[in-house]
Amino acid sequence: MAFSLHVVFVVSALIFSLLNPANGDTSSAPFIHSRAAYYPDSDEKGSETGRCGYGSFGATINYGYVAAASDLYRDGVGCGACYQVRCTNTKDCSDEGVTVVITDQGSSDRTDFIMSKKAFRKMAQNTYAASYLLSQGIVDIEYRRVSCSYPTKNITIKIDESSDYPYYLAFVIWYQQGQKDITAVQLCETNNFNCKLLDRSYGSVFTTASPPSGPLSLRMLLSGEDGDEKWVVPVNSIPENWKKGDVYDSGVQIEE
Repeated sequence: MAFSLHVVFVVSALIFSLLNPANGDTSSAPFIHSRAAYYPDSDEKGSETGRCGYGSFGATINYGYVAAASDLYRDGVGCGACYQVRCTNTKDCSDEGVTVVITDQGSSDRTDFIMSKKAFRKMAQNTYAASYLLSQGIVDIEYRRVSCSYPTKNITIKIDESSDYPYYLAFVIWYQQGQKDITAVQLCETNNFNCKLLDRSYGSVFTTASPPSGPLSLRMLLSGEDGDEKWVVPVNSIPENWKKGDVYDSGVQIEE
């Protein structure tokens, strides 16, 4: 599908008001009651094999305050979303709780989250209370969607190791701020703006079996729970001779 220079200019102009990498806003959304467990083998880091496709990045993002989600995974659309989670036992649990990033899919006995042990402990008021929470295994919680915040980062593209230049391209998207979901990604030939819609392979991994040639541009559709949608067009291109393992800074970030 081809896009004229005029259309690309208009789309680009619309997003410049969003390109300020700042701290995310606090949420005014109501809390939802649920339950949470934790990974017994996850202490200071998250999973390196999660269903979001983050790999080793998923183990360290957000300082290891990460979680697997069940329904909130949403066939991968929920990957990278941030949630404020706090346990509801007022004797042991803090008012603030912890902000986690979704990096995996999973559930355990009617839970919405399986958290890293580090994140699970963070919900407690003190070290003694944290030990008590861990001994419980599963606790009652309340949660709400909040903005992700990466003050020093732009949205970043990592070329997946499964890629095979020039026949097959797969990449994962990192460091998306705000509370919107990336619901579609188009890959465009930078020179003529001919674009194709990519497949979401799983999680945050997008693929195409026949990538366009030359330098490549992306268009990412961000959708909110209120139905609001905006196309974001990165400033930087993926170079013509891309290769697996490469990491590219998109040059843009969002707040919403």
